[in-house]
Amino acid sequence: MGRIFLYNHGGSGNHGCEALVRTVCMLLGTEGKIRLLSESPQQDIHYDIQKVADIEPAITAYSKLSIDFLKAYLHLKRTGDYFPMDVLPYLKSIKALNPGDIEISIGGDNYCYEYYPKFIKLHELICKRGCKSVLLGCSLEEELFNDPDFVEDMKRYDYISARESLTYQLLKDAGLTNIGYAPDSAFLLPAEECPLPEGFKEYNTIGLNVSPLVIRKEGKDGIVYANFVYMIQWILEHTDCAAALIPHVVWESNDDRTVLRKLYEEFADTGRVVLIEDCNCMQLKGYISRCRFFVGARTHATIAAYSSNVPTLVLGYSIKSRGIATDLFGTDENYVIPVQKLQEKEDLAEALQWIIRNENSIRNEIKGVLPGYMERAKDALNNVKNLLQ
Repeated sequence: MGRIFLYNHGGSGNHGCEALVRTVCMLLGTEGKIRLLSESPQQDIHYDIQKVADIEPAITAYSKLSIDFLKAYLHLKRTGDYFPMDVLPYLKSIKALNPGDIEISIGGDNYCYEYYPKFIKLHELICKRGCKSVLLGCSLEEELFNDPDFVEDMKRYDYISARESLTYQLLKDAGLTNIGYAPDSAFLLPAEECPLPEGFKEYNTIGLNVSPLVIRKEGKDGIVYANFVYMIQWILEHTDCAAALIPHVVWESNDDRTVLRKLYEEFADTGRVVLIEDCNCMQLKGYISRCRFFVGARTHATIAAYSSNVPTLVLGYSIKSRGIATDLFGTDENYVIPVQKLQEKEDLAEALQWIIRNENSIRNEIKGVLPGYMERAKDALNNVKNLLQ
């Protein structure tokens, strides 16, 4: 049997990435045996990922005197195409792969960003090593299917698992047969409860998450921040709830705390707004699970809330938030507000009020759906196990 590698992992400072590593290892029953090709090994060590996976660097230094560099440089000068240069840091780890190894891409939405051609090239190189490959828990935008190179890349996978039905339908409509649908494995992440900070009212706190990424997607400058300020003011004036600002990604270039700290400073003297410090994904889920409501921008923060039966409003920007909400509730209306549609500072607060008014019916609906939904999250990993045989 070949070895199992997880790749397209940017580091556990993105706690959604961390949650995927933990749950994939847990569901495969291979904790401590899987090799994790990580772009930020020090982050993974910081959050104790070495307890569930064997961490190996995905990126290594290369010599500008090497044949690979000279080929990539000449290609760039000849064509203007940077991608051979972009994948140079990955070549050493790719060349260590053997025929029969299984490579599982856990970066579920990597193809949704403008740099997705890099992932096509990496996957092509991996396939040339004679490896089997899996795209696990993916979300894919419709316009990607207009790119023949992307469609061809999807055909190279031995198995693709869509984490929501909208993506699954797009794959099916494109004629792909190596596909399945299974909810995100992070729905099965265990929660770890830590002592609550002063001011956090257990089961009467509204958890809030906002990210620099979602702010970059806003259609009107400053509208996301203005909405969070107004929403917190509304919470303080019209409810007896506390508000907890909860980060879920702390990468230097994309750190939720940059926005959350600014919000905290505006309301710190009220005594009813708390800022949760960085911790691992299970501990973050422990805080989120003890909220009464949750408003979040990061997908895996909202998955932590959904899977804890916390009524949730998603500030979304892509197919993944719409697809997950639709699979849970039959519609994304009232459950997801696209960031691009924010126009007035009151928009988020008004959407939250609908969630609050419908608290009991939302809880009942989630409670009825979750057991079967979470059981189905295991399906993708069962298909991966079949590849191991």
